[in-house]
Amino acid sequence: MSMFKVNMVAANPAEPQRLTPPIEALVDTGSRLSWLPLDVLAQAGISPVRQRSFQTAPQQIVQRDVGYAILRAEGFETIDEVVFAQPGDMVLLGVRTVEGFGVAVDNIAHRFVAQATLVV
Repeated sequence: MSMFKVNMVAANPAEPQRLTPPIEALVDTGSRLSWLPLDVLAQAGISPVRQRSFQTAPQQIVQRDVGYAILRAEGFETIDEVVFAQPGDMVLLGVRTVEGFGVAVDNIAHRFVAQATLVV
């Protein structure tokens, strides 16, 4: 599987006009949540609401703050839980955000492909 990056913006759900600057994020369907630097989220007034535990690729358990943000990338938008990444953490666009966008990931063309949401 190839990897690619997109520019992502986060907006404060309570004040949608408060935005982060665009930040490059690795599209990572192996990560459930999106990770953005805590200082970037703070610039938009996005606040943590609780802490969660995460298992990293090297099998370490880390605690991180999480909160809610409106996330935008490549013309798509969703509201999702975001991780307040600490210095040294990767900036990631996770699978829940991808699903919220209503897209599939095209790893060959390095893009999102809009798809209909399945209703059962």
